[in-house]
Amino acid sequence: MCFFRPIWEGGQYEGDENKRQDALRLAMELGASYIDVELEVAHEFNNSIYGKKPQNFKVIVSSHNFHNTPSTEAIGNLVARIQASGADIVKIATTALDITDVARVLQVTVHSQVPTIAIVMGERGLISRLLSPKFGGYLTYGALEAGAISAPGQPTAKDLLDLYNFRLIKPDTKVYGIIGKPVGHSKSPLLFNAAFKKVGLNAVYVHLLVDDVEKFFNTYSAPDFISGCSCTIPHKEVAIKCMDTIDPIAQKIGAINNIVRKPDGKLTAFNTDYIGAIEAIEDGLRESNGSSPAVGSPLAGKLFVVLGAGGAGKSLAYGAKEKGARVVVANRTFERAKDLADKVGGQALTLAEIENFHPEDGMILANTTSVGMKPKIDDTPIPKHALKHYSLVFDAIYTPKDTRLLREAKESGKIIVYGTEMLIRQGFEQYKNFTGLPAPEELFRELMSKHA
Repeated sequence: MCFFRPIWEGGQYEGDENKRQDALRLAMELGASYIDVELEVAHEFNNSIYGKKPQNFKVIVSSHNFHNTPSTEAIGNLVARIQASGADIVKIATTALDITDVARVLQVTVHSQVPTIAIVMGERGLISRLLSPKFGGYLTYGALEAGAISAPGQPTAKDLLDLYNFRLIKPDTKVYGIIGKPVGHSKSPLLFNAAFKKVGLNAVYVHLLVDDVEKFFNTYSAPDFISGCSCTIPHKEVAIKCMDTIDPIAQKIGAINNIVRKPDGKLTAFNTDYIGAIEAIEDGLRESNGSSPAVGSPLAGKLFVVLGAGGAGKSLAYGAKEKGARVVVANRTFERAKDLADKVGGQALTLAEIENFHPEDGMILANTTSVGMKPKIDDTPIPKHALKHYSLVFDAIYTPKDTRLLREAKESGKIIVYGTEMLIRQGFEQYKNFTGLPAPEELFRELMSKHA
């Protein structure tokens, strides 16, 4: 395929237009299978090669909009104009200001009577590239390497093939994903797509950068799109209002992280965060003191300090309360800490007070704030000297795996539990909710150890 994009269409060529078209014609004569030419000059170019086209040669006529994504009607009219220019293949590239913009482009693509390449640029438009085969797209584009993308939001060819199983996506493939903002750092697609492939499920799991949850679910309401999704920061609480039914435990916590769309289109929500995190912390304590799972929870009676009062903080506070722990909630704003602490019969503090809070030794510390997450990996929510009063430290952050908090806790001789454990274990529950099947636990752990 030959590209030679002029600067007036978002490319880098600033030279003579006649010479540029000469180069495109030469590429055709030398055996290029496809030439990509812009709508503005398509008539001129197609007239110049009339009667000279090799048998298997195709002209892609393209239009690029670097500002927004027009209405469905406008996109349809644009496709008609491109088709009328003599295009063998229609290509439209718009820009996503919101992930719901992609729906308009996919709607036109799936009903197009001519081969169509439809790309919505930017991270919010990623699914237009990943799901091209599902909606009848002629092809998609992948960069040869991470630093060599030719358009905003373009994935690498390696990620298309190995991470998203692009070759396995078909019109009836079910779509799952993770909604969040930011979301690109999530390793969930790695886990779920590998699991789907291993057991032969016709499904794909994608990154979904969502700004407005309600708008997202109203726009994408088909049962096979989205069939289910994981829900991360900052949507774990606000997404509740979009649900038709909520698991009682999730309702009590007031935060969800797992959404399943039933065959009738209804959305059901769960919270698997607390299961994954609490089980990981319990196992960490048991391993250190050699107790048996049958004895009861090693959290019973412990003072359990939760940093952060958002969705994950609520999950940890509720989970610890259920296991018989005494809960303390610390948050940047005291009001949010108190609201959560009151619900679990606990004590509230500000994050600033944590350094000097040590009513007893052997406490449990669980960080659910974003302090220490990439790119600010040198930050920590609590000074190292204050860790001496804790027996175990858990950090929900998993990018990086070894946060400064956990490194310093380990140096202080404390039991540490990685955020990857919470991710893996809550993933087991989500996989079961999505598919009705037990999760391939060994595969999840193998992948996390390799990539975390």
